[in-house]
Amino acid sequence: RIIALAPHIVENIYSAGAGDKIVGAVSYSNYPPGATNIPIVGGYHAFSLEKIASLRPDLVITWAEGNAEEAAKPFTSLGIPVYIDEPRKLADVATSVRNIGLLSGTAKQANATADQFMATLSSLQQRFSDTEPVTVFYQVWNKPLQTINHEHIISSVIELCGGKNIYNDTPVIAPKISLESVIHRNPQAIVASGMDEARPEWLDEWRAYPQLSAVVNQNLFFIPPDILQRHTIRLLQGAEAMCNKLQKAREKQVKGATL
Repeated sequence: RIIALAPHIVENIYSAGAGDKIVGAVSYSNYPPGATNIPIVGGYHAFSLEKIASLRPDLVITWAEGNAEEAAKPFTSLGIPVYIDEPRKLADVATSVRNIGLLSGTAKQANATADQFMATLSSLQQRFSDTEPVTVFYQVWNKPLQTINHEHIISSVIELCGGKNIYNDTPVIAPKISLESVIHRNPQAIVASGMDEARPEWLDEWRAYPQLSAVVNQNLFFIPPDILQRHTIRLLQGAEAMCNKLQKAREKQVKGATL
């Protein structure tokens, strides 16, 4: 009986073949479709310890980055085993799935899923390992203007595709930044994901700054958040989308250089 305290954890439990063992999840746990039937114990920032205890879990899986600080302590004090999930690099997703399978008794399916993930990842690495770099601004949100640094898994996706995150050097994993800073760093591509499947209107607000290389070359790209902002097997769908978009930006650079 498993409690999953982040939407991506729910998805990875299903990928590990243990979806039928989940007895509690948090808000926005909407994939795969069956996950919407799982009882909700709160949000990943604020969950009900009392409700979780009433579900008699054998295991609670928390998210080190997203859950409240020291979220594991209340469960360990109640004698409930806790696994803390913290994928920072792409290969960590496969490790998470393998570990969940080991803990859930579904190691065979989990390992098969993880092996396929790693094979696809290796293929993408081979395709884009020796490409011309493209500088990228990844926009998490517009108000406040927010991005990610080198520690975030999305930065690993950018690097996989031969891109360079222009905010790799910031000390905070999801820093708030200024408009002037983006203009100064002048990315060749701007990528945003927004909150849902629709392209955020604020992505096109960058057209008001024609001095940006990304605007000059029309490299304002949208990738749906569920395949890029969640630490799951589907992240490679987001990676393929990222690689294809950065390849378009790269081809424009080469074309511009030869004119």
